[in-house]
Amino acid sequence: MVELRVLPPAAKFLKKMKDKKLKALYKQAIDAILDDPTIGEEKTGDLKGVRGYDIYYNRINYELAYTVEYVQVDGKDEFNVVVVIMAGARENFYDQLKRYWK
Repeated sequence: MVELRVLPPAAKFLKKMKDKKLKALYKQAIDAILDDPTIGEEKTGDLKGVRGYDIYYNRINYELAYTVEYVQVDGKDEFNVVVVIMAGARENFYDQLKRYWK
């Protein structure tokens, strides 16, 4: 069973979102990540260990940043917790994420 944790920046953005179609796209993205946590693009540099998932809606690129916490089960690495760090529009997204992540 995979557990989902949503950190305050992502929770705040998702709670304030009024567009139901966009909210549904974020829900689909989170469901896809829970099914396969390697689906997002692995970030490098300051954001090593963070994955990003792109959502395109109304010609705007939205992002969902998350990490996967692994646990050893019978000598194998298996994921059990997906932590959604931040969600929002692509503009200045990674600058804000870097500030929050430090």
